[in-house]
Amino acid sequence: MDKYESFMSLIKRFCILLLVLGCMQLGLKASAEQGRAGASHPANGPATNSLEQLSSSLQAIARQVEPSVVRIFNSAYAIENDGDRNGGAVVSQQRSSGSGILVSADGYIVTNAHVVQGARRLRVKLNKGVSKLGSHLLDARLIGMDRQTDLAVIKIELTGLPFLAFADSSDLNQGQIVLAFGSPLGLENSVSMGVVSAVDRQLNADSPLVFVQTDAAINPGNSGGPLVDTAGRVVGVNTFILTKSGGSEGVGFAIPSNLVSSICRQIRAEHHVHHHQVGISVRAITPALVQALNLSTEDGVLIEDVTPQSPADAAGLKVGDIVIAVHGKPISNVRQLALHMYSYAVGDKAAIDVLRAAKRLSFAVPVVERANDPQRFEDLVAEEDNSLAKLGILGLTVDEKISAMLPPLRVNGGVLVAAKMAMGGSQFGEDLAAGDVIHAVNGKEIKDVTSLKASLESLSTDSPLVIQVERLGALQFVVVESD
Repeated sequence: MDKYESFMSLIKRFCILLLVLGCMQLGLKASAEQGRAGASHPANGPATNSLEQLSSSLQAIARQVEPSVVRIFNSAYAIENDGDRNGGAVVSQQRSSGSGILVSADGYIVTNAHVVQGARRLRVKLNKGVSKLGSHLLDARLIGMDRQTDLAVIKIELTGLPFLAFADSSDLNQGQIVLAFGSPLGLENSVSMGVVSAVDRQLNADSPLVFVQTDAAINPGNSGGPLVDTAGRVVGVNTFILTKSGGSEGVGFAIPSNLVSSICRQIRAEHHVHHHQVGISVRAITPALVQALNLSTEDGVLIEDVTPQSPADAAGLKVGDIVIAVHGKPISNVRQLALHMYSYAVGDKAAIDVLRAAKRLSFAVPVVERANDPQRFEDLVAEEDNSLAKLGILGLTVDEKISAMLPPLRVNGGVLVAAKMAMGGSQFGEDLAAGDVIHAVNGKEIKDVTSLKASLESLSTDSPLVIQVERLGALQFVVVESD
């Protein structure tokens, strides 16, 4: 153990000692008050009772939360470099596990996207006693995921399940006691205790993502499990740690429950997350920026770009403006701007106040869906339903919902290439690209994934494929032949 780990271990022991002393102090205070009221207690009784009450409370929380925490097993394929084969890429099967949280009685589970990413098969194990099937691995299906926030929702086909409620993470306080649940290092049904080290930690001053930092022990396998308060409510989803040793060093991070709740609702309703925008890029204001650009304030965030023809551009925002308030609430950093913008939905108008040459200006800027998000289609696919192995792609039927996310098409319907698969068919020739819309195969019209699968299955293995696609507004043929 290096000096840093030793120091962190010493700090944690000191915090636990303070907690114990605090409990003893409360017990002694209670003893004095009861003594004044004429009560009599045996020696050392009150302090002992206080510690027993604390222990009993933690046990009760564990019993309450434990049934709603699951273990998730992911079987996936991944491409790796093989040093024994001249550095060539090989496809290998990988198995991993993580944790998840039951958030409804009918089997919806929230977890980290990295726990389920690339899954060929997902299975879930319930804790003992939850149901008659608790000791078995249950097949689960992916409802949707969002890589930007590292969240996903999966589902098992059971009802009457215990589930956890979300707390309001904006009510968290530094020093508040929290417990982390999950299966760290494969050790099922584990719990660790700590405090909230920071309520809204940013790892990068220019990043909109914020986390709950905790010193509760979190290790690989805790990912996707709940961080709960002393009422047993979810205040965050455990997601990663900062470590030099590979193990917990008391610097763990959880996605705040308010964000988790919002993402979970969107995925359950639409199997997709709406990432909205107004068309600006911002950065934190630093002393160097204030000095070099002669800025009038260190508060707020600096607009460094306004996308041409975006809502922000149309509303009149300009590069160099300093955002100081959203919806009347003061903004002092990128984190606060992101949190306040999350309160808006697509179609709303964001009330944004800026400073321009020391003059305060107000703008009503329409909020729109982020265009050309490279992950927006990948997050909609369920591989077992959308896999087209012969073409090496994952496809989506272009229905009204998908059409609304695309630029106007020259031909209605078809199949959208949502993503390329790590393992494709034995084909060579021209490549399909993510974003292509397939309209025909060998001259036969394609309306949906089902008709595309039928067309591919009707062809012999040595038949060439001539696929008509719409790519960036232009129609073209893609020729693919068997190897």
